[in-house]
Amino acid sequence: MNSLRACYIFIIITFFVSCVPISKFNEVKKKADACTEENARTRAENEKLLVDSKEQKSHLERIRKDYEQLINDSLSRIQLIKQLQTDYNKLDRAYTDLKLAQENLSKGSSRETTKLLSQLQTTQDDLQKREDMLRKLEWTLDEKKHELEKRDIRVRELQSILQRKDSAVNALKAKVSAALLGFEDNGLTIRIRNGKVYVSLEDKLLFKSGSADVNQSGTNALKKLSKVLEQNNDINIMIEGHTDDVPYRTDASAKDNWDLSAKRATAVVRILLDGTNIDAKRLTASGRGEFAPIEKAKTAEARQKNRRTDIILTPKLDELFKLLENN
Repeated sequence: MNSLRACYIFIIITFFVSCVPISKFNEVKKKADACTEENARTRAENEKLLVDSKEQKSHLERIRKDYEQLINDSLSRIQLIKQLQTDYNKLDRAYTDLKLAQENLSKGSSRETTKLLSQLQTTQDDLQKREDMLRKLEWTLDEKKHELEKRDIRVRELQSILQRKDSAVNALKAKVSAALLGFEDNGLTIRIRNGKVYVSLEDKLLFKSGSADVNQSGTNALKKLSKVLEQNNDINIMIEGHTDDVPYRTDASAKDNWDLSAKRATAVVRILLDGTNIDAKRLTASGRGEFAPIEKAKTAEARQKNRRTDIILTPKLDELFKLLENN
């Protein structure tokens, strides 16, 4: 919003000072409005990606919990089946004994015979119930086993995709480190965090104080990095500009720290795209101002670390998204 206001003020001053025709004024205003809309869309897309990432992790955690619950249920049912099988065997032996006793006493009194027949029938009915329950439990267990196998396959697929993503991130970090080897001791660090590769360039490597113009040393580093990014089309690229918390002295180039950080991020994007085949849709420029420090101390050393540009490289997760949607 501050950037848009600055643009409008500049346009109005230019109009009154230079007496530019109203058609030219409208054209410049239209371009400024388009910039604002593009910035809003980019922020919305970034927030959606963050929400999607959290939902995917939550979904994977639920699948893992369901998987563990199915295993526990299956173990309980197996124990129950074993107990039912033991009870069934006891009843079967009792039934056999009663039947033998009935045969031995078949010549005895009719009352005793009737009693034995009643006991035999009761035992036979109970045995039939146990058999029916056993078959039902076996059928349920088969269903649970089948469902467990399907869940296990899904979990292995998700783990495989995540492992491949981690391998891709490690390989990308190695490529970036090799390309920027000569800069790592001169204000450049490369690390992996939250499954992403962070290339952090200190302010002194890229810009003069208060400037959004990339110096020659920074341009050389960015050109080397762009060659790696050009060869890895499955990587999304976020460029974040950061400043310290010292108020920026407003001038014609920037209004405040936030404005300066956004202009610096945009300047880095232009250098990465210049003379390459990198698809511009893969890149996002973001100004964070002083609101995302890595050091919160109010010292000169801490402020120097906070003045940086982060280039965040994220592998595309289309395969993972597709698997989650299908399930």
